[in-house]
Amino acid sequence: MATRRLLQRLRLVLPLVWLAIVFTCAFGASWLPLHEPDAMDFSAVEQGPGLSHPLGTDLDGRDLLSRLAHGARISLTVSLIAPLIGLIAGTVLGLLSAYYAGALRTAILSVLDAMLAFPSLVFALALTVVLGPSVENVTLALGVMSVPAFARIARANALPLLSREFVLAARTAGASDAYIMFREILPNMAMSLLTYALTMMSVMIVAEGSLSFLGVGVPPPTPSWGSMIAEGRESLERVPHISMIPAVAMFLTVLSLNLLGDGFGKRAAGKAGGLS
Repeated sequence: MATRRLLQRLRLVLPLVWLAIVFTCAFGASWLPLHEPDAMDFSAVEQGPGLSHPLGTDLDGRDLLSRLAHGARISLTVSLIAPLIGLIAGTVLGLLSAYYAGALRTAILSVLDAMLAFPSLVFALALTVVLGPSVENVTLALGVMSVPAFARIARANALPLLSREFVLAARTAGASDAYIMFREILPNMAMSLLTYALTMMSVMIVAEGSLSFLGVGVPPPTPSWGSMIAEGRESLERVPHISMIPAVAMFLTVLSLNLLGDGFGKRAAGKAGGLS
């Protein structure tokens, strides 16, 4: 029993520790004693990990630790803002489609179904190509891509709440539709939405990395994990650390977010079960 509790705590503590390190490196990269991410040291090209370059250098002699920290800033910025766009827009659309019937519900569900039918990465790729490669456009494309999923989650959680006593009491008291949706229904499904947002953050990191790997994400010379992986793909047999280090950083970050989302989801389900 004690071992099980220890493992459950480690499933939350270790991801939090790793994410704290990533956030510190990402948003404190400008103040940390690191090399310039674009500074080329031609005397240390393709160098392995050492004292002068703790994680080695890339094909142009640029410090991998510095580029990894600055690249984390891009990945985390996209993974925070893009799900926020999907969370806000998707929640509103999900609430409207659950609360109202008729033409409005049909229109919203039709648009969501059409977006879900289109491959997500292809949609984000096309939107990024049309708007142009930049951090803002990548974030917008991935945010729009996440709207249907958040809307489905919001709608699924809102439908059972429409017949609950507190909603019926608010209607009887003459509360407006907006008050009922955003003051009565929304707080009771917020935990489910936030738990899903954590999972969506990990999806956004992978999606941003995929776009950068394909060359339509964040334009160079700005480093991102996806572009760093792409830069070393042609020399994997000779210097595998150039691609493997950012790939491992992305893997651990995505895994940490998934473990946190799973842990919070179980806790939320346990509280809901206890209340019922």
